[in-house]
Amino acid sequence: MLSRMMLFVGCCVLSSAASANSDCVRTATGKVVCGNGQNAGSYNPNTGTVKKTETNDLGVKTTETSRGGQAKTKNGVGVVQTPGGTTCVKTRNNKGCK
Repeated sequence: MLSRMMLFVGCCVLSSAASANSDCVRTATGKVVCGNGQNAGSYNPNTGTVKKTETNDLGVKTTETSRGGQAKTKNGVGVVQTPGGTTCVKTRNNKGCK
C-alpha cells in the first residue's frame, strides 16, 4: 500500500513538473486525480490502483496502471493490454479481445 502511495506521489510530482498550474482534487468516491491536460495521475483507494496518463502530440492517450495494464486510446477507439496478457481492441464498428 505504501509503495502505491509513493508511486501516486511520484505521478503527481511528474504532472506538476510539466506544468506549474497542475491541480489535484478528491472526487466524491475518494479518488484523487491530478492533471494538467497533457499528463494526469490518479489513485483509487477502493482498489489500490494508481493510474498515469500521458497525451502525445497526435492526441493519443497512453494510460498505465500500477497493476500492469496499458491502454492507448484516441477518439473513442483504442487498444488495451491487461496484466494477464489479454489484448482487447475497440474500433468504430467492432470490438473484441484475444
